[in-house]
Amino acid sequence: MYFEADLKGKKYKIEVTETKSNWNVHMMTDDGLNEKHVISKKDYMELDGAISFLFEDSSYMVDVTGNGVNYTVFTRGSYREIPIYNDEALLHESLKGAGAMGGGKTIVAGMPGKIVKVYVKPGQEVKERQPVLVMEAMKMENEIKASGNLKVKEVLVKPGQSVESGATLVTFE
Repeated sequence: MYFEADLKGKKYKIEVTETKSNWNVHMMTDDGLNEKHVISKKDYMELDGAISFLFEDSSYMVDVTGNGVNYTVFTRGSYREIPIYNDEALLHESLKGAGAMGGGKTIVAGMPGKIVKVYVKPGQEVKERQPVLVMEAMKMENEIKASGNLKVKEVLVKPGQSVESGATLVTFE
């Protein structure tokens, strides 16, 4: 499973894979953090919706409740509010338009995918909710629309191009 989370102003990219005996956790940040951890299933227990596990000779109890992408995480005696995006949430956020993943002046890929069609060119004026491009992600074609009345500054992708999560696709003036 792939997740992105925001904590204390830092964005984390987390990939969790499961084997018969372990969970492999790979965490990365834009500022260079690149950690890989293995958590043994024999040191893991779930009770009443919370999980308990041993990691690097320390015991952790984690309880998570959430609504949409907003989660409250309780661990080590404190609560933290953390937005967590899984593949589905990243796709949903990217489909909201330029404002969702780029603040209105850019359209940013919410997850890896392939550009199918580009409807705009530099200098073109677009209206709010006007289609800007089509991106294939998770085996679905998704029409990405403008978040407002904007003028295209740059189109940084072309049909057939593969893009990674976080890649800037289109910028506006």
